[in-house]
Amino acid sequence: MNQEQKGRAMEPAVINDLLAEIRNFLKCETPQEWLEMAVTQLPTLLIDHANCEKKAASTAMSLMFKYIDRSDLLAKMSKLAREELVHFDQVHKIMLQRGIDYVEVSASRYASGLFKLANREEPYLLVDKCIIGAIVEARSCERFARLIPYLDEDLAKFYFSLLRSECRHYGDYLSLAQQYSSVPIEPRVERFLLAERELISGQDSEFRFHSGRPARA
Repeated sequence: MNQEQKGRAMEPAVINDLLAEIRNFLKCETPQEWLEMAVTQLPTLLIDHANCEKKAASTAMSLMFKYIDRSDLLAKMSKLAREELVHFDQVHKIMLQRGIDYVEVSASRYASGLFKLANREEPYLLVDKCIIGAIVEARSCERFARLIPYLDEDLAKFYFSLLRSECRHYGDYLSLAQQYSSVPIEPRVERFLLAERELISGQDSEFRFHSGRPARA
């Protein structure tokens, strides 16, 4: 792909085609205030992004260990875990190239806020984990797309390169939730999505990859 083709690949129309379903799925867009903060907090953005990729791989592996009798889950989660670890390696290399030390940062309230709603009894727990996984992947994908116009060329290209796999991860999780539920999942999905909207629209005192609006000083 030449430079002109690469430029066209990141045109808004192409991104909109990739993100159409996810934008219809989520209840809100990333707040403008978060995007403006991200530009000033690139080291923290990349560090927490790396953490998110590790956590995504860990979650997939955890599901594989717990639900060894679910062949479809094993196939999809093994591929997802490999891809997320590749993404972690890519983010870490970008950090090294930019002289960003990989220091410890606290987790945002995002994932824990969603898991508070999860049913603790099986098979509902598995279904809820898959729904949460779909929402997290969908938000990550939407956030990558929203960030692209605000980033330097190299970082924008990298985030664009993640969109297709993250879109697929969202679809894999949602299809597994539907497959393993004995009842329609729409009411559960709606409940989690409403909670996710509150987490994204609400204020957070610390900037993280999945944090909400920056708190006013």
